[in-house]
Amino acid sequence: MKNQPQIIQGNIHEDERGKLFYVNEFDLSEVKRYYIIEHPDILVIRAWQAHKREQKWFQVISGSFLVAVVQPDDWENPSEKLEVREFVLNADENQILHIPGNFANGFKALEKNSKMIVFSDFSLEESSKDNFRFDSKLWFDWN
Repeated sequence: MKNQPQIIQGNIHEDERGKLFYVNEFDLSEVKRYYIIEHPDILVIRAWQAHKREQKWFQVISGSFLVAVVQPDDWENPSEKLEVREFVLNADENQILHIPGNFANGFKALEKNSKMIVFSDFSLEESSKDNFRFDSKLWFDWN
């Protein structure tokens, strides 16, 4: 289901030396850049960012986030009632959420000082030409 958002499950190995977090099923060959987002509290909402072609991968590295994903039916004037899929990503579960192009996403931290790394297959210049924004109150109640 490459055209739908999906979880890529990682693993954790622990021994007397500490913990090793790894996601061997995550193919980095398409990644061009990454950035880290930190939310100082649970009130900040980042929604809705969308891309027709750019795909992203989200991995929580500290704390936890609620990530909501929706597929716009019209990029200029989308319906107000679209199906929203919710994902809870927690650093302790070592998962990566892949969101292909043609989706909008939004998220909020579920714990203070949560951090998430975001990988993209587009350069910053490419991404700016494929960037759509929708009102954060559309489609989902973040409370």
